[in-house]
Amino acid sequence: MVAAEKKIHPRNSIVPLLENYIDYFYLITTESKAEFERLESSKSSRLDQISSDDKASPYYLYAQAEINLQWALIRSRYGAYFAAAREINKANGLLKDNQKKFPGFHLNLKGLGLINVVFGALPDGFMKSTLSTFGVKGDVQTGLNQLDKLAENLPKSSYEPFYDEVVFYYAYILTDVAKSAQAYSKTMKYTARIADSSLLKTYLQAYVCARNGKNDQAIEILESRPKGVVYQSFAYLDYLLGVARLNKLDFGASASFNQFLQQNKGVNYVKDTYLHQAWISLLKNDTGSYQSLIGKVKNSGATYAEKDKQALNEANSPMPKMELLKARLLYDGGYLTKALAVLGDMKQDELKSAKDKTEFAYRMGRINDDLGKDDAALSHYQAAINNGKDLKYYYAAKAAVLAGLVCEKRKDFGKARNYFNTAISMKDHEYESSIENEAKQGLKRIGG
Repeated sequence: MVAAEKKIHPRNSIVPLLENYIDYFYLITTESKAEFERLESSKSSRLDQISSDDKASPYYLYAQAEINLQWALIRSRYGAYFAAAREINKANGLLKDNQKKFPGFHLNLKGLGLINVVFGALPDGFMKSTLSTFGVKGDVQTGLNQLDKLAENLPKSSYEPFYDEVVFYYAYILTDVAKSAQAYSKTMKYTARIADSSLLKTYLQAYVCARNGKNDQAIEILESRPKGVVYQSFAYLDYLLGVARLNKLDFGASASFNQFLQQNKGVNYVKDTYLHQAWISLLKNDTGSYQSLIGKVKNSGATYAEKDKQALNEANSPMPKMELLKARLLYDGGYLTKALAVLGDMKQDELKSAKDKTEFAYRMGRINDDLGKDDAALSHYQAAINNGKDLKYYYAAKAAVLAGLVCEKRKDFGKARNYFNTAISMKDHEYESSIENEAKQGLKRIGG
């Protein structure tokens, strides 16, 4: 359709924007850095065409901002943070200018909302300091409000064709950035009106289900997803199905992981896939295969994605204790009573290492927390902090954040503040910057 329009109206400047969309979603789904490097050169010629068009159109600045923002989001997946920061800064400036010129142009809020949330939630580090140097500021709640307003109002407006994309960003942000308790309900609500033939709908619903303890629903959605030659190859969905199946201790997950490895054209999630395959071997008591697959975690793929960084950390750590691994997987799938039963059967005096003692307390804390047993959760979180505060593992620092959230929910802000500060005080552990940022967001909510 875009090619046909380009032939009839070669100067129509919506065409370069739509061509960029095609590249953007192609690159997101293929995860191929080689394809990214091949297509990247198209950016400047598309911007050139748009910049020579009608400056009086609300799409003039908006289209240029979108192209910059899309390339920034892809670029950041490969660690090119400085170039991505420059593009985000450019997009932010264009959208703010457009908002002043055309305050009734709803689509400005899409990019501004995304920038607000993502920048507001960025942990301290190179990307944040670079954007701060450019003068970019962000606020998580402001961005969430902007995207929520768009998701509500777009279907009633002439901008309805952008609805699916708004929901795509909003669902991801609710789940992964804001870690909102409403992520599941809002995503299912807003995706309901997207056509069942949309693979984007499958992805968003399955992802939010898998990340929010609705594991069986995630499996059902992924196994019944639309297929055929008209669909872009999306290997990540096989990875996600493998994770969901293993979370219920279904060793058939191995077939999904193998499918992912066969279809995947990129380097992301490869380490994490081999780690999951290693866990399957361990759960089958095949330690030889486990060690072989741990070798693949260390020597395959890349560490751009947080999941792969953590997979490499775990590959370089001692072999996990079988019961703790089972409880972890079951908890991730939302099977709380089963996870609790596994831990309840453990003999705690068999836990020799500080790591295992800390992980046991952390897992017990999380399960009790999700079961609404606040006092038991806090007790276990405190044990995790006590046992693990000097270890390189994330359990103690994350336990402190989670304990802070329990106290915040109870409106015991003094204790919440102490727990958040405890999390910030712990250094040199896994996920340090993201956990510290969660704690800082908590302090910001309760007034320091």
